[in-house]
Amino acid sequence: MDLGLRGKAALVTGASRGLGEAIAQEFAAEGVQVCLAARDAAKLADVAATITARAQARCVTFAGDLRVAETMQAAVAHAVAAFGRLDILVNNAGATKRGDFLSLSDDDWQDGYALKFHGYVRATRAAWPHLKAVGGTVINIVGIGARAGTDEFTIGGSVNAAVLNFTKAMAHLGVREGVRVNAINPGHIETERLTRNVARLAQLWGTTSENARAALLAACGTQRFGRPDEIASAVAFLASDKASFVQGALIDIDGGENRAL
Repeated sequence: MDLGLRGKAALVTGASRGLGEAIAQEFAAEGVQVCLAARDAAKLADVAATITARAQARCVTFAGDLRVAETMQAAVAHAVAAFGRLDILVNNAGATKRGDFLSLSDDDWQDGYALKFHGYVRATRAAWPHLKAVGGTVINIVGIGARAGTDEFTIGGSVNAAVLNFTKAMAHLGVREGVRVNAINPGHIETERLTRNVARLAQLWGTTSENARAALLAACGTQRFGRPDEIASAVAFLASDKASFVQGALIDIDGGENRAL
């Protein structure tokens, strides 16, 4: 589907793998110029090469630690210097540590908030003047862990809940300043992160990865795990004018895992 995004410019954080990579690929297929930001320069280069080969879309990379205060300002400046504008910000970087609450250290908590919550705040603040100038959009990739607390996801759940509140607050500002701000809450999606979680559960439960995967799926109460391209398609829609009346939405894409209001 042609979403009318051709020629626009996007910055996608956490774009070296998983959902960030899928989102960048989807944007490129729609003709969007994409700046990929993450820590791993080599992986970013691989993703950029794939995008260029498949979509022949303009693509640049920015390698840096998104937990560091100055990094997001530099990433936004890099994207604007490359493309002359910034229409779309996708905040996606932000894996947080799982585990027994009593085993999680202050450093674990600081790291979780530094990357995801503060990283999203800093990226949005840095990008906002550019987005305001063109009537752009912010899309926060959050997670259904925000919807209900679980004892092994205390860091991620609380960070995600904070990001959802931040999304609503920025959407309120965005109504006045012409910037659309929305969030997507993915459920369990087939990425490297899911594979690592399954391996962790298999070790914790003393079983095989296949059994752990089946048990996790049963606990989710869904027919299957999601695909990265399903999240990417929703992001592209939210970035387009077809979603011009969508503001402050918190959209669960989880196969029906979350059954709360």
